[in-house]
Amino acid sequence: MKRTFLLALGIVTVGFATAAQESSAPLSPKPPNNNQIVTARQANGVYRYYQSEFRILALGQHKLKVQFDGIYMTPAKSPNMGYAMGEADIEGNIATFKPPDTERCEITLVFLPKNKMKVAQDGSDFDCGFGHNVYATGIYRKIRGGTPKFESPGEE
Repeated sequence: MKRTFLLALGIVTVGFATAAQESSAPLSPKPPNNNQIVTARQANGVYRYYQSEFRILALGQHKLKVQFDGIYMTPAKSPNMGYAMGEADIEGNIATFKPPDTERCEITLVFLPKNKMKVAQDGSDFDCGFGHNVYATGIYRKIRGGTPKFESPGEE
């Protein structure tokens, strides 16, 4: 009987300790920016990951003009496409882009050293208004600096 009581008391104590640890501040869904500041010169340009591209232009006031042209090649070698253009908010080296006319789509752009950009898409291809299997997620490499030319889908 004494052992059962002590065992129950130990379990309750461990439960309270675990609950107290879990009540700490929630984790941020975005990676820390380590106080890195991205200049317009560093951000501006065209970034590519396989056949998908981002075109980015710093507008000032913590805003970027962003265009995404995504391509997914099907096994039959026909492309599924996705397109979005709008403004992103940037703080430090992290920009958040919500394509217009979408509710459950958010694309996070993290500017990295050596002309790279890590992109994470929160929302499905459908949520973001993209074609089947078209996602923005990936590590993009800057292929051209300066002011990019913004194009509508199908222009070249």
